[in-house]
Amino acid sequence: MPTTDLTEAGDWLRLTLVSGVGPITLRKLLTEFGSPEAVFSATHAALRSFVPADVASVIVGGGDAQGAQVALAWLTEPGNHIVTLADADYPQLLLQTADPPALLYVKGRLDLLNAPSLAIVGSRNSSTQGAENAAEFARTLSAAGITIVSGLALGIDAAAHRGGLTGAGSSIALVGTGLDVVYPARNKALAHELAAMGTLISEFPLGTPPLAANFPRRNRLISGISLGCLVVEAALQSGSLITARLANEQGREVFALPGSIHSPLAKGCHVLIKQGAKLVDNANDILDELKLKLPVLANATNAAFEMPVIDHAEAMLLDHLGHAPCNLDALCARAELGADVTMALLLKLELKGLIESLPGARYQRIR
Repeated sequence: MPTTDLTEAGDWLRLTLVSGVGPITLRKLLTEFGSPEAVFSATHAALRSFVPADVASVIVGGGDAQGAQVALAWLTEPGNHIVTLADADYPQLLLQTADPPALLYVKGRLDLLNAPSLAIVGSRNSSTQGAENAAEFARTLSAAGITIVSGLALGIDAAAHRGGLTGAGSSIALVGTGLDVVYPARNKALAHELAAMGTLISEFPLGTPPLAANFPRRNRLISGISLGCLVVEAALQSGSLITARLANEQGREVFALPGSIHSPLAKGCHVLIKQGAKLVDNANDILDELKLKLPVLANATNAAFEMPVIDHAEAMLLDHLGHAPCNLDALCARAELGADVTMALLLKLELKGLIESLPGARYQRIR
């Protein structure tokens, strides 16, 4: 159960909110003294073995009482929880990692914290196809009982959360801010859906703004709470590669979705595959690899899409386009059509949701 006793919760909060007491120091204090209450009862001299004199003085003085009161007020609101290392609800997979947070702020469903889960991450500036791939994988895996974990960012993260929320597995978002701060603001509605039907988790105190340094720390929790990590789209300098590296270091399975050799958003995935990540092209590949005895929906990744009616000219142009990005001049040459005719056909195909336009007058097939 989560820490529901307000006195006990207050002790945990007062200690974790002390400036200068990081996760490693906090675990050392708890190992030595046994509980936050015992830490506050320790002498200044005993504390000096673990923290500087000024930090020891703050602890002897009772810690951050004001910050704790703010968090305790938040805790009384429906759906809000704190989960500590001492709680049975604490994610067991996180306990296997090198740096588990002593306290987690949780909003939403507690039962998902120890559900079998998979992280799905990727580019914030995803292609239309990449976002659809993330959503489809997430839908299929969630229908099979897998909880989808991601970071509430734009692009692939948001698509994965939305896909996860459609199934029994639902979705968890690990965020790099306090839980009273939604970042990015464009995902405010999605954050509310996750709070209602899934789970939001943060190790950062309430009020923490979106500081750049917090997101790499957040990434270790995305991978640490999950059985594996799927990277859908990632450029070579993508933060998703950090999550994949952390997953590998934590002993988690790493999966990557291949893409066009011409797409910058596929480069990161191809590097991961070269480094040993498992290439996947459907959700069953992941379920088989994780050896989870859960119901699998065969071919469900394609079940939701019905091909719109297209005429002969549109079908021929799709064939000439292929599955890699192609610029207008090259497509005209392949199809032996003028630019005006080609552009008219491309517009029809885009309106039917079959292609997308890319920067540089390039086009890519979506389906």
